[in-house]
Amino acid sequence: MTKKKKKRQRAGKKGKLRHEHSAGGLVVREQEILLISLQDGRRWQLPKGHIEKGETLEQTALREVLEETGIEGRVIAPLPHIEYRFPHRRREVLKRVDYFLLEFIGGSTANFDPEEVSGAAWFPWQEGIERLTFDNERSVACAGIDRWREHLAEAAS
Repeated sequence: MTKKKKKRQRAGKKGKLRHEHSAGGLVVREQEILLISLQDGRRWQLPKGHIEKGETLEQTALREVLEETGIEGRVIAPLPHIEYRFPHRRREVLKRVDYFLLEFIGGSTANFDPEEVSGAAWFPWQEGIERLTFDNERSVACAGIDRWREHLAEAAS
């Protein structure tokens, strides 16, 4: 058994399962997607964060994207959500993240929040998908490509 598995088992035994809910966005600018860097570029992810009291999921996604990346977006459509577990402070956490397809409106990645992330950058679709650290976020990004194409087709007709 790996050290990571043992740690997860210990975390699950010491306390109740804690549920967390976040929201985030896949921001599209023409043929590019926006990713955040964590751990000095060792991890690349979609921007996301905790829902604040009184916020809708869409509002959370827009706020978190702006706060973490310096980029403002507009909600186009919901995307698939993901769920995952991880140990945190001797407890196991089950986290759900609802994602939204966002269209780039403005802003600059130079305004990313260094307290939250190591950086923010635009990547061509395929390169961005390949760069994502986690498979579940790759699935969200792939669904986003399909939904973006549908959006463009709807807008053209």
